[in-house]
Amino acid sequence: MSDTPDQRQLPHTMRGSNQSGLRAWNERLLFTLLHRNGAMPKADIARVTGLSAQTVSVIIRALEQDGFLTKGEPVRGRIGQPSVPMSLAADGAFFLGLKIGRRSSEMILIDFHGSIRGRIVRRHDWPEPEAAREFALSAAHELVQRLPKPHRERVAGLGIAQPFQLWDWSSSLGAPQMIMDHWRGADLCGDLSQALPYPVFMRNDASAACGAELVFGRTDLPRDFVYFYIGFFIGGGVVLNGTLHTGESGNSGALGSMPIRAPDGKRVQLIELASIYGLEKRLTTSGLDPDLPWQDPNSWPIPDDIITEWLENTAEAIAQATVACLAVIDFKAVVIDGWFPAVIRDKLLTMVQTATLRQEFAGLTPPAIRAGSLGIDARALGAAALPLTDRFFIASDAGFGSSLAQDALH
Repeated sequence: MSDTPDQRQLPHTMRGSNQSGLRAWNERLLFTLLHRNGAMPKADIARVTGLSAQTVSVIIRALEQDGFLTKGEPVRGRIGQPSVPMSLAADGAFFLGLKIGRRSSEMILIDFHGSIRGRIVRRHDWPEPEAAREFALSAAHELVQRLPKPHRERVAGLGIAQPFQLWDWSSSLGAPQMIMDHWRGADLCGDLSQALPYPVFMRNDASAACGAELVFGRTDLPRDFVYFYIGFFIGGGVVLNGTLHTGESGNSGALGSMPIRAPDGKRVQLIELASIYGLEKRLTTSGLDPDLPWQDPNSWPIPDDIITEWLENTAEAIAQATVACLAVIDFKAVVIDGWFPAVIRDKLLTMVQTATLRQEFAGLTPPAIRAGSLGIDARALGAAALPLTDRFFIASDAGFGSSLAQDALH
């Protein structure tokens, strides 16, 4: 990230305090600043946060001794003592992220920089709560054991990214309703909290992907945008003033349920056209294996005519949904990402831009159409970001809200 002063400024409500009782807040402020800007010397940290040089020195010394910060090489060439940049220590903390998908479950382990250190994936025909619990426990144990022994105590939590109300989608998943009904009374977050020695959090999978874009993704997005993530189904997220807005039930940004007009003129939900689920149906109709999109997320061995038709319908559907979103909130951008190859995302982006130009925007301001930056890892990274932001960052900056565990109540 650039070192320009504008990017280093913090909102007034996020300034530090030199009162000793607010040390925890100041530590979070420092973690947030270094995550956002990368390595910074003490003098710049004091200037940006409004903390005294002495307060910054005391905090940095303690965090460095605790293994959370590391010193960079001294920067010479200025008057006075060399400037020593401080940065987050990659091995300072680790976080687990569990993604429960319609076709697979995935557990990742990330470090303090957000880099993925390990990954375990298990395919399934449909998700079941007991199988998800068993996978989560075994995968978490395996990934933690892969760490050097001194680092295992630095695992700070597990986040879960899961589709909510899975029982409503049994027919689309091809799953027995009796099996999917087990999710109604399931408490995966609570069960894992009791079984694991660190905190566990949960968020809707598409909202988690949107949150990952805020924490780990590109830094040049506007403060207000709507986010579409295309997986087996399509979901989304709503970002207002740089903060992910999930709503009281965690369902804000449930864009897949939005009604749109299909090519035949009928009203359907967005998920019917703008989802890999719809692509699976096209493949089946053509006599091809519906599993083709899931074999390799980096390359789809699917005929161009099928891909093109699916992309055209998806783009038109997202363009319609965009107008509906803008009629409620003046979003400055639409961000699109998904579980597909980058080349497919780029084609879709171009098609959405074209389809958006065909929409009626009277009384509205057309938004910029932007690509997400995390792709297939967005949901798992969003899950891992939940304990990261809860433990170390200032919520309003990380965009995840201050009561993350409440998102598990669905």
